[in-house]
Amino acid sequence: MQRPIPEDFSLKETKPHLGGGKLSGDKLTSTYDLVEQMQYLYVRVVKAKELPGKDVTGSCDPYVEVKLGNYKGTTRHFEKKPNPEWSQVFAFSKDRLQASVLEVTVKDKDFVKDDFMGRVLFDLNEVPKRVPPDSPLAPQWYKLEDRKGDKVKGELMLAVWMGTQADEAFPEAWHSDAAAVSGTEGVASIRSKVYLSPKLWYLRVNVIEAQDLQPTDKGRYPEVFVKAILGNQALRTRISSTRSINPMWNEDLMFVAAEPFEEPLVLSVEDRVAANKDEVLGVCVIPLQYMDRRLDHKPVNTRWYNLEKHVVIEGDQKKKEIKFASRIHMRICLEGGYHVLDESTHYSSDLRPTAKQLWKQNIGVLELGILNAQGLMPMKTKDGRGTTDAYCVAKYGQKWVRTRTIIDSFMPRWNEQYTWEVFDPCTVVTIGVFDNCHLHGGGDKGGGGGGAKDSRIGKVRIRLSTLETDRVYTHSYPLLVLHPNGVKKMGEIHLAVRFTCSSLLNMMHMYSHPLLPKMHYLHPLTVSQLDSLRHQATQIVSMRLSRAEPPLRKEVVEYMLDVGSHMWSMRRSKANFFRIMGVLSGLIAIGKWFDQICNWRNPITTVLIHILFIILVVYPELILPTIFLYLFLIGVWYYRWRPRHPPHMDTRLSHADSAHPDELDEEFDTFPTSRQADLVRMRYDRLRSIAGRIQTVVGDLATQGERLQSLLSWRDPRATALFVLFCLVAAVVLYVTPFQVVALLTGFYILRHPRFRHKLPSVPLNFFRRLPARTDCML
Repeated sequence: MQRPIPEDFSLKETKPHLGGGKLSGDKLTSTYDLVEQMQYLYVRVVKAKELPGKDVTGSCDPYVEVKLGNYKGTTRHFEKKPNPEWSQVFAFSKDRLQASVLEVTVKDKDFVKDDFMGRVLFDLNEVPKRVPPDSPLAPQWYKLEDRKGDKVKGELMLAVWMGTQADEAFPEAWHSDAAAVSGTEGVASIRSKVYLSPKLWYLRVNVIEAQDLQPTDKGRYPEVFVKAILGNQALRTRISSTRSINPMWNEDLMFVAAEPFEEPLVLSVEDRVAANKDEVLGVCVIPLQYMDRRLDHKPVNTRWYNLEKHVVIEGDQKKKEIKFASRIHMRICLEGGYHVLDESTHYSSDLRPTAKQLWKQNIGVLELGILNAQGLMPMKTKDGRGTTDAYCVAKYGQKWVRTRTIIDSFMPRWNEQYTWEVFDPCTVVTIGVFDNCHLHGGGDKGGGGGGAKDSRIGKVRIRLSTLETDRVYTHSYPLLVLHPNGVKKMGEIHLAVRFTCSSLLNMMHMYSHPLLPKMHYLHPLTVSQLDSLRHQATQIVSMRLSRAEPPLRKEVVEYMLDVGSHMWSMRRSKANFFRIMGVLSGLIAIGKWFDQICNWRNPITTVLIHILFIILVVYPELILPTIFLYLFLIGVWYYRWRPRHPPHMDTRLSHADSAHPDELDEEFDTFPTSRQADLVRMRYDRLRSIAGRIQTVVGDLATQGERLQSLLSWRDPRATALFVLFCLVAAVVLYVTPFQVVALLTGFYILRHPRFRHKLPSVPLNFFRRLPARTDCML
């Protein structure tokens, strides 16, 4: 039986013909040069005037149909308007031109059959060419003709030209690639689009105290806490330890807020009356627009806020606000000195603080050319056959870009180029490929009605610091997605990337700066706070972008932001373990090499080490220069094997190619679990087994540390007495003995011949192992 051919998950370097220019080394010689130049016929339909009436009432409902061969696009129609304005653009790919005549027809919308009102014909051989950045082509008035070529009443303002995807009309145009899509909503969902993430702030609410609260039950000590709500976020303080009508907390609550601030901060002071019953003692509603904005660690001024109590008057269903003397003392500010983390910390594309006043000058420009994809898998079924309507999303900093959707193609060609400012080289640009399931205003997997999600085809990450500046990288990246039945290659995406540095000195200086803004170090947030705030930030970003037009769907944003990557995974845990072993393998190799020297496995090498050791002891000032010179020579030696390609997702490193099916099923399980009890019990027992081994290793490390601490703690009085006495003798000996002699004797002892060695552990090791640890105190 023939073995199946393994899938090719490798990264491939390509040599595309970019921008119509030529590659000189790794540099290009033309503008808009990171994509292959594509020719388009553009038709801008501006407006019409003096259209004849076609209805019984003498009015018309006009629209324009632009037809070229088998491709046909239509504008929206206006009711009863003889002088309509459309201002719509149509783009026909030159590769798909099947006719020599462009027909622009004005029609009257009707229930049965649309009426012909007139048309304008263009010979494609006479259409002018326009190369950006030429000035835009001015539209002209054209007289309408009937089918015989005679002039009829009405005129149409048009502009027709040949251009490329660098034309400013390209993003807003209806494309012939989307000829299968009809309707305004369908067309909107396939266009390219640039989005901006909302500006995110951390909101710090420092609840200090309250005064003159009025609980219903005057005869008991109130158990008061403060609950704060901002949109979908709700936090509460602990119950005040001051059981009185003047409670104190001095506790911080942190939220994520997004501009524009649509929702106010709502604080309620509540009394825990019973186990499941809280009484509201007062409410305070605070709009965020007027809050102080803090840029550094200096505290803002505190303020007293009046509390209002809501009651329902008997016989009247309306709520009435009764103001009284209760007040709450707080310090509230929007933190501009933090960077609001909405991405995985390992793949951050932006590390700047929220406040624009604190931004540094940019250090360069990132240019990304999204060329094409090859070998995409069918993602849905339409008319009984598999199909894919693919589009790309790229995210860097606050700017998201989305290419147009290429309809029904397993080898889509986008050839769209985008640019970002770069403020830190140690950041990551993420490119994702998705299947558009909403071409008809929402659809099922068959393409029609329902609430399907855009399917993920794959993702690519590129860290800018791994790129050489001013070099064009053209590679075909594998699109890998982990499924419950294993890792699968969904196709390849072809990208062109260039990182241009504006100031080499500024970029090199960035390596001396802390990764995050200063506030993260002056007033650090806890790990649990960061996890919670990141979750809230991703929810806000996905909600805001899903409300854009066309929407960037929630499932797309969450996939790009790595939502859920913190969940437990046996595969990921094993991968991280072997990563640690890979890092330690170098130290282990050095230890084995040194052990071989000490045991005289290669006498020549051991003698040379003795000579080097004597030189360094006699001339100790050579020790540090020798170490750094050695590191310098290693760095120069490895330059010839430096990586030539950007890093990409490695299935072997991720243990995606060798994961057990049950481990994958566990990774894709919902949280909380939706599997059967027997399966959950088996996985729980397996998890306990692995956690037990981790627990043992962590305990052993803690034991060694505690033994070091016990040397001087007198927990074992005899051991500490021996160690203290040894320290006294060592101090006297080292004082009267030259350092070189001590170093030589110690080195010769370590490098002694095997005939002078014993199988038993050494005295210092025996002494250390006998020291007590806190394991005796463990239950």
